Amino acid sequence: MKIQLEVIPKDDNCSFHLMFNPRLSDLFFWHFHPEYELVYIEGATGTRHVGDHISTYHDSDLVLIGSNIPHLNFDYGVKTHYQKVVVHLKQDFVEKHLLHIPELNSLPELFEKSKHGIAIKGELKNAIGKQLLRFQQFNSFQRYLELITILQTLSSTDEIELLQDKPYINKYSEKEQERVRAIYGFIDEKYNQKIKLSEVAQYMNMSNEAFCRYFKKATGNTFFEFLNRYRISQSKIVLMSGKNVSQACYQCGFENLSYFNRIFKKITNENPSDFKKKYLNRTSEF
Repeated sequence: MKIQLEVIPKDDNCSFHLMFNPRLSDLFFWHFHPEYELVYIEGATGTRHVGDHISTYHDSDLVLIGSNIPHLNFDYGVKTHYQKVVVHLKQDFVEKHLLHIPELNSLPELFEKSKHGIAIKGELKNAIGKQLLRFQQFNSFQRYLELITILQTLSSTDEIELLQDKPYINKYSEKEQERVRAIYGFIDEKYNQKIKLSEVAQYMNMSNEAFCRYFKKATGNTFFEFLNRYRISQSKIVLMSGKNVSQACYQCGFENLSYFNRIFKKITNENPSDFKKKYLNRTSEF
């Protein structure tokens, strides 16, 4: 499954797009889009994967995701009955409208924080979730008013968690984004196989040297540093599914178990068996 730029349906008569109960639990949908996203899921325990952050939510989750931050669908792998609401806010609606309303002067800070990914905690999470679920009953004007109220509430609460230490900032033109997306797509399709530098360079119609320079400039990592980080992220998902360390190693493209353990520890500051044990212990508490 390639990393995808999700195209949100356009509606000139609405400032945001709603999806009620989209069922993607059988699809690993690693994607991004220019729209800001507010997503609520209830009745599920699953993976919260936003940018470089990966963790598990329990029973319900409410997250605000900034523009162009890659993320996994929150119902991936969920087997229970669940409800889900996804709100996509148009980039222009946020940046040219909401952020310039004097009465909503707390929203700029909220959307600045959304560059990290924001998880909402405590009682507020489910209270807002219930509001979002009721959107199905409202007309477009009522939805607009309710959404403004929700955003204002989020901007004035401390019941939040920033999912990443640093904000995800898109530095490149659309053409550059397309090139990086193509590389990410190549990695996502082939990370569980042996990948040669010459193979990905040829895919991008570059020499090995030109590709290395370009990738380092675009991502801040060498190609193989990034590939290892991506494989480790995927290995976490394998471990959380209940499979053992050896399975996680070989399913994610590593050819040597000791090397996998070393890279996992270097990137996450813990070894894979401890990560799995901690995850299973945390899950058993719910």
